[in-house]
Amino acid sequence: MTDKSAKSEGGLDSKLKRATVAANIDTRLLAMIGAVAVIWLFFHITSGGIFLSPRNLWNLSVQTSVTAILATGMVLIIVSRNIDLSTGSLLAFLGILGAFVQTEILPLEGAHSWWLSMVVMVVAGCLAGGLQGWMIARFTIPAFVVTLGGLMFWRGAGWLFTSGRTVTPLDSTFKVIGAGSIGETWSWVVGIIGFAVLVTLTLLNRRRRKALDFGMRPVALDVVILAAAAVLIIAFVMTMNSYNFPRSEDGRGIPVPVLILIVVACVMIYVANMTRFGRYIYGYGGNPEAAELAGVNTRAVVIASFALIGGLTALGAMISTARLNAAPLSIGQLLELQVIAAAVIGGTSLTGGVGTIIGALIGALLMQSLQNGMVLLGVQSAPQQMIMACVLIFAVWFDVIYQKRRK
Repeated sequence: MTDKSAKSEGGLDSKLKRATVAANIDTRLLAMIGAVAVIWLFFHITSGGIFLSPRNLWNLSVQTSVTAILATGMVLIIVSRNIDLSTGSLLAFLGILGAFVQTEILPLEGAHSWWLSMVVMVVAGCLAGGLQGWMIARFTIPAFVVTLGGLMFWRGAGWLFTSGRTVTPLDSTFKVIGAGSIGETWSWVVGIIGFAVLVTLTLLNRRRRKALDFGMRPVALDVVILAAAAVLIIAFVMTMNSYNFPRSEDGRGIPVPVLILIVVACVMIYVANMTRFGRYIYGYGGNPEAAELAGVNTRAVVIASFALIGGLTALGAMISTARLNAAPLSIGQLLELQVIAAAVIGGTSLTGGVGTIIGALIGALLMQSLQNGMVLLGVQSAPQQMIMACVLIFAVWFDVIYQKRRK
């Protein structure tokens, strides 16, 4: 390669970097979206057109919901230089606790049993997570050790509740949380509201950046992004409405677990990017000593982050047990590894200080797409675990290379 060609390539590379920075485009997220698209296309071809069928995409969205909900909380945990290995076991304990409230404490079909059990699960999840966070913050015990103990403790506590038996059946209204849909009409309403929110946020972001004299993306680029979002929303709603099982009108449309995920994702994006707590999390993860010197109550930040993921774990427990109409002790096994993998694949750095909620959502979708596609192809469980492990190792390696290039 001549010096002239090298300079031209270097100049082109620098121009592309400047363009992406000026346009405020996250190239890593674009690469992940491209990877998901390639995976979907590959499995659709190899499965004989089954993967992208409305039925499979409906099921895939439901399967992704629990991992994605917990991954939004795991991002903040890892950003603050901690880890939570107890989410799968805590999910099992909370699911058993909620089922026990419905079947043993309150009447099975009582008017209030389903929502009271949900309140109990959320409160217990926040307390359990907060307790682990308090031990980490107060006694400076490594999060790995505390949550590894939680991994063993919470599943054992669930066994004490039931002596190992599966708690079933659950309240009929409660089952809607895991297996229900909102219908075709309300699905379009949700899609329209979602697009309106995106347009509003785009306009507010442009106005705020202009007021602060920050660089802004070209208007044409924002229009293209909103148009692409509109196409994706329309395609998603149409796909969900095309699933003909159950055959009743109320049985089609966006699944309730996915609707819960959408709400959780919006709230978590706001918390991470627009609140003081979110800024404290990223500041603490980037430099704990500087955060303490700046007056940040780092203990409270750690406790709150673990209490938050405890509450999200309760939501995951609701969806999981409602889908099964039962609360088995085996539920949630290895879930913590899937959640951590989703966050890391989504760009959350294990060294702390770096990570996005949107990246974790895409990471969860990528992980679940791989697993779903391998099941369709008849890949056995052992090779599935090996492939997922290789994907996780590759994601961490890619993060190391990416962070070096950023510096």
